Amino acid sequence: MTTEPLSFPRQHARTQRFSLGAPRAFTVAPDGKRVVFLRSRSGTDRASLLWVADPATGEERVAADPPALLRGAPERLSAAERARRERSREGGAGIVGYATDTAVELAAFALSGRLFAAELLDGTARELPIQGPVIDPRPSPDGRHIAYVAGGALHAVALVGGQEGPDGAGDDRAPRVWGTGTTLAEPETETVTYGLAEFIAAEEMHRYRGFWWSPDSRRLLVARADDAKVRRWWIADPAHPDREPSRVAYPSAGTPNAEVRLFVLGLDGSRVEVDWDRKRYPYLARVHWSSAGAPLLLVQARDQRGQLHLAVDPDDGSTRMVHADDSEQWLELFTGVPCWSPSGRLVRIADEGGARVLAVGDRPLTGHQVQVRAVLDVSDDDVLISASAGEGAGDPETGEVHVYRVNELGMERLSQEPGVHSAVRSGGVTVLMSSVPGEPGAQVRVLRDGKQVATVDSCAERPGFSPRVTLTEGGTRRIPCAVLLPSAYAEGDGPLPVLLDPYGGPHGQRVVAAHNAHLTSQWFADQGFAVVVADGRGTPGRSPAWEKAVRHDFTITLDDQVDALQDLAGRFPLDLSRVGIRGWSYGGYLAALAVLRRPDVFHAGVAGAPVTDWRLYDTHYTERYLGDPAATDETYTASSLVDDDGLVAPAEPHRPLMIVHGLADDNVVAAHTLRLSSALLAAGRPHEVLPLSGVTHMTPQEQVAENLLLLQVDFLKRSLGAGA
Repeated sequence: MTTEPLSFPRQHARTQRFSLGAPRAFTVAPDGKRVVFLRSRSGTDRASLLWVADPATGEERVAADPPALLRGAPERLSAAERARRERSREGGAGIVGYATDTAVELAAFALSGRLFAAELLDGTARELPIQGPVIDPRPSPDGRHIAYVAGGALHAVALVGGQEGPDGAGDDRAPRVWGTGTTLAEPETETVTYGLAEFIAAEEMHRYRGFWWSPDSRRLLVARADDAKVRRWWIADPAHPDREPSRVAYPSAGTPNAEVRLFVLGLDGSRVEVDWDRKRYPYLARVHWSSAGAPLLLVQARDQRGQLHLAVDPDDGSTRMVHADDSEQWLELFTGVPCWSPSGRLVRIADEGGARVLAVGDRPLTGHQVQVRAVLDVSDDDVLISASAGEGAGDPETGEVHVYRVNELGMERLSQEPGVHSAVRSGGVTVLMSSVPGEPGAQVRVLRDGKQVATVDSCAERPGFSPRVTLTEGGTRRIPCAVLLPSAYAEGDGPLPVLLDPYGGPHGQRVVAAHNAHLTSQWFADQGFAVVVADGRGTPGRSPAWEKAVRHDFTITLDDQVDALQDLAGRFPLDLSRVGIRGWSYGGYLAALAVLRRPDVFHAGVAGAPVTDWRLYDTHYTERYLGDPAATDETYTASSLVDDDGLVAPAEPHRPLMIVHGLADDNVVAAHTLRLSSALLAAGRPHEVLPLSGVTHMTPQEQVAENLLLLQVDFLKRSLGAGA
């Protein structure tokens, strides 16, 4: 019996965009003898296992297997854990995150709210008898304690026997024996948590942690968040009217944030509060504590135009300023910084002289040739960074991101193939992850002293086709673009209806030199469209000025879509009389903005989870770009689709618009779509609304994700008169 192959929408949904089965979350041991990572057993298995690979032999073994540890029982997640995964856009199951001690010999992780520890040398894992539900367990650097959060309180469980005795002697192969948990900090009220990132930190600052161990394993820096002043919103499930709505603390633009304080907590019961000017710098954006220096904080002003790097005295909680930054627009946050170099110099990423540079101490080590994006590792000899070509680098490498070694003598590129690359490094071993245009998925190579010694296999499924993509530039501003034509299109076949498929806003780069990033766009192209993806001003990877051009005006992102489209029409078979646009989140906002403000260009739009009134979006994101709504109300109105009076600046003629929204979305809440629909109805503008019951901002459900693609194609064909 033969089995019909899955359609692309079904395969795309079932494999979670072909991400299942791909190795991720790498950690390299400081002795270079172990590489730890997560990977599920197949491209359709959502449950990730913890693996250990030997760089010397390439051998891989399982260190922790969730089904075995749970003895076949289904996973059950607490509401706090579901919210944490929504913030980090984690759609997987099983072991979705882990933390290790410094030697990378012990790993801790949570399953179904239960605490587990894995011995990475011998590959054994077992549950610790701890009252949960447990969130974010992290071993101390010496491996003698595991700290974790349960019920908003911070706890720690201690090693009481096994590998080490009181004098440090013992059998290092013997199983560890753990005690019961002790409470280090307990919430004083129901609005307080210890050790967790508050909503705004996790959603917008990409700070997903709330506690950090000291290098000597005797103390922790612990964030205390109190959201008592944050306004409460209610998210109901209309499909189940018998269920109570969820009550969430959502800090919308111009309203109070959670109050965040920081404490040094000792395992001996000591407690010292860290002191800084929290009124002027309320955002705790980054925390770093290593043996190279004092605890290091990055705190930001609410308008994000000023920030301080502070060194903490953990004995009395006092702080001293190490460095200060200010900007007329805003200050961006980056992965991996700030931190200390092994020699005790401050490592940071800064916007200087029109470029985004790596600075060590007082000296910038890069210039206009690259746009630094993240610090990956810092050693005595160099700093490992990821970067894209800067505007001063000559012809840009459209969509490429590379890994570089940087020191005071210069810069060396480690990744050679065109593509998107990142890396993890320790102990002379580098794990290089590469996504390239010609190969599905990501290739993972293990390097020692720059030479490949092993690979890490992927179990991800392979799609049944490869994108037919041209990476180019469009318009006078040389906007990065990707153009995709139907696989069967031949020169001379004539112009095609056009589908713009952007994200098009801050922190969302879509034009990348990678294979899988363009699969959905190619599938739309194969339905009979010429698909255009454009990364206009506001998107990352080009220059600080490019990103910050959206200050006080999001509508210029639509101008760039139009400029790119009209320029590309002179080089590609684009029928400008039939132009559609689709997008999700910021891309959904852009799609709705396009059909409402520029119906002379766009003839149909699909807006998924769109922000329609920027006053309803969160503080840290929205105020960064549009300012305080109390002071810049006109800016909010100009960039929004609706306000209290209805539609904002709609143009004629009417164009077909489909709006899609998950009713369980706690990031862009469904009120955005409901208010837009009401305003459209009041204005006599026909439109379609597709409410998704039980769906969040991620749309992870297989049937929902599959049918969303099919319904969008049907709508676009109907609206544009496009054939297959």
